[in-house]
Amino acid sequence: MSEVAVFLLKAWQKKSYLLLIAVNSIFSCKPPKNYISVIHDPLLYCTTVKRLNDIVLENNFPPVVASRNYVYANVAAYEVIAAGYDSAYQSLAGQLNGLETMPRWEGGEIDYPLASMIAFVIVGNAVTFPEGSMMAYRDQLLKIAADAGMSNLCIVNSTKYADTVSARIISWAKKDHYLQTRSAEKYTVDEEEGRWIPTPPMYAPGMEAHWMDIRPMVLDSSSECKPPPPPAFNLKDTNGVYFKDLMIVKRTVDNLTDSQRHVADFWDDNPFNMIVSGHVMFATKKFSPPGHWMNITGIAAYKSKADFATTVYAYTETSIALFDAFISCWAEKYRSNFIRPETVINKAYDQDWRPYIQTPPFPSYTSGHSVISAAAAEVMTKIYGDNFSYVDTSSIEFGIPARSFTSFRSAALEAGNSRLYGGIHYPFDLTQGNLQGIKVGNMVISRLKMKK
Repeated sequence: MSEVAVFLLKAWQKKSYLLLIAVNSIFSCKPPKNYISVIHDPLLYCTTVKRLNDIVLENNFPPVVASRNYVYANVAAYEVIAAGYDSAYQSLAGQLNGLETMPRWEGGEIDYPLASMIAFVIVGNAVTFPEGSMMAYRDQLLKIAADAGMSNLCIVNSTKYADTVSARIISWAKKDHYLQTRSAEKYTVDEEEGRWIPTPPMYAPGMEAHWMDIRPMVLDSSSECKPPPPPAFNLKDTNGVYFKDLMIVKRTVDNLTDSQRHVADFWDDNPFNMIVSGHVMFATKKFSPPGHWMNITGIAAYKSKADFATTVYAYTETSIALFDAFISCWAEKYRSNFIRPETVINKAYDQDWRPYIQTPPFPSYTSGHSVISAAAAEVMTKIYGDNFSYVDTSSIEFGIPARSFTSFRSAALEAGNSRLYGGIHYPFDLTQGNLQGIKVGNMVISRLKMKK
């Protein structure tokens, strides 16, 4: 691996906002012999995804919306790669719901990896806010290409093709019903026993209650991987599933070990954690669950020494699984509308009891972490193989030590268990969520033909 690639990795892991400026300085001192070694380095794509991840974090996008940001940007990048490497990769047109055939490039010299990153940036910019948040990064990428020796004609052509593909992807994205959900009727709390109600400290209304109306990527509908209903809410039946699982939550939180706290903190992934101290309220930020799995995808690409095209492919299929998993999960959350452990424990047993991590503002069943992690793990296992060990350094930037995993599936199971340690989910949320996510992941794998 080149010296520049190693530099990119270290800077990426440290969340350096000056990354590309620093790389430019390196080039100005010692220009490389060939731009291929720079622009085609897969870590540059990882860095590009991380930049979008940072913007998502900075602007407090909810997890479900974050998954939308990642998937459209990655699909745009992948479609450029599929056009440039058509002997190895197949377009997703006709495979993803509503995606039509992409235009080909017929205009002369072009660099497809550069075009793919520019397409990622343009679409990422279009699906996030504030307006223009990714465009300075686009200019930095173009400067890197020029400083690395790419011809002006190649840069211009690569940008033109990126613009063309991006326009198609943005047009397609606008038809996924996202805008309609922005003006949909607000969620109404159901006061019936066993139903979800807002939780402290924010007592926020149900988040993204209409996400099941978003067009999936590969699922036929939001209910295709529908799990069984949760157990009946019953505090009187002390031998019933519900009561036993509720008591497991309370006992677990009341007796947390240091190891369990680390797991809960590591997978917390709360993009907007509200802290209340007396009359003072403030929020802390971390990346969201899909952002965490985007980081894991980059870590896997680096360890496996994947080339540029394979790296884009891995990010894209993983982001598709995450997106559809959220749609499937959110459909069940607002279908069953199940109460959170914190609410029941406060009302029936201890009004001062609090979970270890903050309960998010949406129903309990099934666990979002369990569903989306299992779906991502199935796709990544297909790409990189089972028993792929790695060290997840994603949370170091938040002061949380890294964790080691022997496989993506073991990481997915731990992500689910973290919600029990955090005190915000019942065990049945996790078990059924994991199974639901596996189904979604396998649907993605069976229905997409990306690598020829």
